[in-house]
Amino acid sequence: MNVQMGDDSGKQPRHRNLTLLRMVRGIFCLIVLVLSAFMVLVYFGFWSATGVRMISVHYSRVGTSFFFGCWLALWPFWFEKINKTKVVISGDSVPSAKRVLVIANHRTEVDWMYLWDLALRKGCIGSLRYILKSSLMKLPVFGWVFHIMEFIPVERRWEADALKLRQMLCTYKDPQDPLWLVVFPEGTDFTYFLFPFNFDFRILCVLIEQKCIRSKKYASENGLPILNNVLLPKTKGFYTCLEELRGSLDAVHKWPFNETIITLLLTVPFRALSVYDITIGYKHRCPSFLDNVFGVDPAEVHMHVRCIAIADIPESETEAASWLMDTFCDKDKLLSNFHSQGHFPCEGIESELSTAKCLANFIFVMTLTAVCTYLTFFSSIWFKIYVSSASAFLTTATYFNFRPSPIVSL
Repeated sequence: MNVQMGDDSGKQPRHRNLTLLRMVRGIFCLIVLVLSAFMVLVYFGFWSATGVRMISVHYSRVGTSFFFGCWLALWPFWFEKINKTKVVISGDSVPSAKRVLVIANHRTEVDWMYLWDLALRKGCIGSLRYILKSSLMKLPVFGWVFHIMEFIPVERRWEADALKLRQMLCTYKDPQDPLWLVVFPEGTDFTYFLFPFNFDFRILCVLIEQKCIRSKKYASENGLPILNNVLLPKTKGFYTCLEELRGSLDAVHKWPFNETIITLLLTVPFRALSVYDITIGYKHRCPSFLDNVFGVDPAEVHMHVRCIAIADIPESETEAASWLMDTFCDKDKLLSNFHSQGHFPCEGIESELSTAKCLANFIFVMTLTAVCTYLTFFSSIWFKIYVSSASAFLTTATYFNFRPSPIVSL
């Protein structure tokens, strides 16, 4: 069987060579990001997720979204301004909705990071929440971030995940809380690129081929479409998210392009938009995490966005599953065209990130990090005791998936 690799082809040369300068710069940036994450966690995330939460879950989430939104914004700054990766967004004009469900294809291990670039442009980067594999919660520091941000860890076995998923989704229903819930219905990335930087492409091809064979065999045995650029989506998790959140997502209004405001007000009904369907493609090859760290790939990240009215998605599980399957068939065609044409249709709907705003945010986060680092290592011993205690609490809370309940309600 021939595997259609498209922009994943390891035979393509890397966009940039790995030089000593890029390696040193990447390691330095990663150290800065980890240090700033730790300080924001201990000095700000800890209190917004515990102290404030005892008074109000809503204000706790607002505070958490603000501080971690500032920290997360460092990553698009790194990708686009330092590594010079071009981000091209196409498709529908994206409203700045505060509560949406995002569904996306899963090309490689870093897709979820590039969604930060879109969310930052819409002022919602701190609102992102992911359904992610539970093993990622064990990562040092970043596992604490995932816990405080209330990501949903899953085992990728529906029998083990169904109850946990519903319980977490029930806590997301407050329409006041900021929420961009991201679901990757494929359940795993298409390229399976969790390998060392110099991983042998021949072995990678075998692993991709095995994954594609399994997906296509299942499709053939169950009368489902054969897909070349995406895997068959798992529908139960998507439908559960849709079912639990259907009544609490934003109603943003999409107007036909060529109508006047008066005609719109008189004759055109409102169209509620609360689902963003995103298709991600890369030039010239899919990046791994280390590719991102050192800035050697990708050359370009392309995201095609389709805004969907919640009313257009069927309410029954069978019909919603069929709708999702059709959506992934469309993604497969989009990616085929992307590989042949080099772009998605209707590109350029979002402007580039503002360098001035990125620098201002960078200075703000680095100032907080510097002050907190000084207090931790060069100030009173009580700060060391506080940091140690907060770290112990965050480790325990993440391991046992514990969050305090409000004592009073505001």
